Amino acid sequence: MESELIKIFDEDRNPIGVATREEVHKNGYWHETFHCWLIQQEKDQLYVYLQLRSPVKKDYPTLLDITAAGHILSHETVEDGIREIKEEIGIDVNMEELISVGVIDYSVIKGEFIDKELAHVYLCKGEFGFKDFTIQREEVSGIYRVTIDDFEQLWLGNLNEVPAIGFEESGLGERMSIDKSVTKADFVPHEKSYYEKVIRSIRKLV
Repeated sequence: MESELIKIFDEDRNPIGVATREEVHKNGYWHETFHCWLIQQEKDQLYVYLQLRSPVKKDYPTLLDITAAGHILSHETVEDGIREIKEEIGIDVNMEELISVGVIDYSVIKGEFIDKELAHVYLCKGEFGFKDFTIQREEVSGIYRVTIDDFEQLWLGNLNEVPAIGFEESGLGERMSIDKSVTKADFVPHEKSYYEKVIRSIRKLV
């Protein structure tokens, strides 16, 4: 995976060639990613689905993250990124069902890991149940959901923790239902502005 080739861009977002995934994060090249947030209206409440990253992931293991996301490889188009949804969480959708939020660029530096993403962000509103998810266990170890109200208040700083319900799978594939409280520390540290833009886009949708 570290040897996968990815298109890279300069600070003005001009394409400048390709690099391996390892080089991208070591040298801090801007690169494209695909993000999809699954949301669901249930009675008078709107929920946001989150993936729990696998403990074997090199980057940000065991943290909550975007429902499905991944790098766009050098030979792929942005639309090809939709493969991540089926691969990671087993939900089959097509591009016509996705709502584009646009490109959100952000940078996160953690030690020698530099992540500069040009994220093509999408929303997908539908009827989802936990039984509908089939997770790719080397990438994902569980699925949770939170209300958009709680999600927003957490990232605005008005709440320190919020309830999340979902499931996790053991190494043997056993699925356990879990109800717990989560804080910002339980999430992948995308920039606060990224989360705020996603939340605003979800609010506009409903």
